[in-house]
Amino acid sequence: MKKRVLYWLQNDLRLVDNEILSELADFDGELDLVFVIEPRWFRQTNYQSKSFGTHKFNFLRESLAAFAQTVEKLGQTLHVITGEPDQVISQRLQKYEIETLVCTEQVGVYEQKQLNKIKALCPHVTVKTYQQDTLFKASDLPFQLDNLPKNFTAFRNKVEAEPTFIAAPLPAVSHLPHPVQLCPDNPIDDVPAHSGSFKGGLIAAQQHCNAYFSSKAPSSYKETRNELDGFSNSTKFSVWLAGGTISAKQLYREVEVYELQNGANESSYWIKFELLWREYFKWHAVQAGAKLFHFKGQKQSAPLTTFNSQRFEAWCQGRTPFALVNAIMHELNATGYISNRSRQIAASCLVNELELDWRYGAAYFEQQLIDYDVAANWGNWQYIAGVGVDPRGGRHFHINKQTALYDPLARFIRKWQGDVTVSELIDVVDAADWPIAT
Repeated sequence: MKKRVLYWLQNDLRLVDNEILSELADFDGELDLVFVIEPRWFRQTNYQSKSFGTHKFNFLRESLAAFAQTVEKLGQTLHVITGEPDQVISQRLQKYEIETLVCTEQVGVYEQKQLNKIKALCPHVTVKTYQQDTLFKASDLPFQLDNLPKNFTAFRNKVEAEPTFIAAPLPAVSHLPHPVQLCPDNPIDDVPAHSGSFKGGLIAAQQHCNAYFSSKAPSSYKETRNELDGFSNSTKFSVWLAGGTISAKQLYREVEVYELQNGANESSYWIKFELLWREYFKWHAVQAGAKLFHFKGQKQSAPLTTFNSQRFEAWCQGRTPFALVNAIMHELNATGYISNRSRQIAASCLVNELELDWRYGAAYFEQQLIDYDVAANWGNWQYIAGVGVDPRGGRHFHINKQTALYDPLARFIRKWQGDVTVSELIDVVDAADWPIAT
C-alpha cells in the first residue's frame, strides 16, 4: 500500500504560498485533505457568546467551497467533517492507515491542546507542523522567541534594524497526489446568498488583492485608514488573512512590487507596518499562552471593571447612550465587519464608559467578526483594557471627541441608525434589580 499523509487544514485554505502543499505536490503516495467543523463553535461560552456567528460561518463556508472547487480541478478532494478534532482526526488516521499528519502551526492555546491530544491518541503517526501563518519563521527572527520584546515598537525596531529575511511567497501548486478517499462523505452545502461586501475564498482574496494594488489606494492609506466607513479607505486584507486564503508574505511582497512601480511613501510603508503589528501579536500569543485570555492579562493587574448582563446586552445590540457606539454595533451585527477605529471606540466604550469585563467584549467580537484572529483580537482587547503589551496602560477613546473627528456630520450615525436606539440611561435596573424610575 502506498504511503499516506493527512493534511489537517485550518487557517491555510490556499494554494499560493502553502509550504505544506508545495512539499506534498510530488509526494509518491496518497493525500487526505481534511477540514474539521467543531460543534463547540456554535455553543455559547461562559462569556455569553459563540465562536461563530452567522456572518463569520457563512464566510468560512464560502472559503471552504472555493478551496474544494480549486483542489477538485487538481484531482483532489476536500473532506469537511463535523466533530471534535482530536476524535475525528485520530479516527481517520486509524481508518485509512495514514502514517503522517501535517498541519499549520497554530498560536492558539486550544488548538495546540487539540494537536497534543491527537499525538497521544495516535503515537504511531508522525506529526509535522509548519510555520506558515506569519511573515517569519521563529528561526528567522533576529532574537530568540524567549526574548521577544515587551512591546511592538521594540519588536519593530529590532526586525527593521536587522537584515531579517522575509522569504518570497511560494508559487501556486499545479498538481497534487491522488486522494486517499475520492468522494466526500458530506459535500459542502451551497452558501446562502448575502448582501455583504466580502466573499470568502482564495479566488476572492486574490481578486481583491489585484484590485487594491492596481489602484492608488496604497499611496493614501495612512490618511484614510481611520475612517469609519468607505470600502477603499482601508485595505480590508484582514478578512482573507484570518482564514489564510491569502498569506502575509504574499501581501508584503505585493506592497514591495507596488512601491517599485509607483514609488514608496509613508502610506505604503504603513501597510507593511500593520503586517508587522499582526506578526508581533502572533508571536506574543505564542509566548503569552493562556495569559492572553486572563482577566489580569500580561500585567497581572485587574481592571476596575465587572460584568453587568443588562449593560453588556445593550452594548451588543447597540442600545447604549452613545449614538456613535450604537451605529458601530449595528454595522457589526449587520455585516460582520467594522473598521479598526470603530473597534477601538466600541471596545473603549465597553471598558471605560460601561465598566464591563473586557473578555466579554473580546468574545463577542470573536463571534461576530469575519476577520477574527485569536492573537490580534485578544491582544488588542488587552491593550484597550490596560492589561496587555502597551506600556502606556489602557486606552480611552473619548466618544464625543471621536464623533467630532470621524463623524462630525453624523452621516455614519444616521446610516446605521445609531441615534434611533439611544438609551438615556446606562442601567434600567438598580443593584437589587428594581427598575430605575425615568
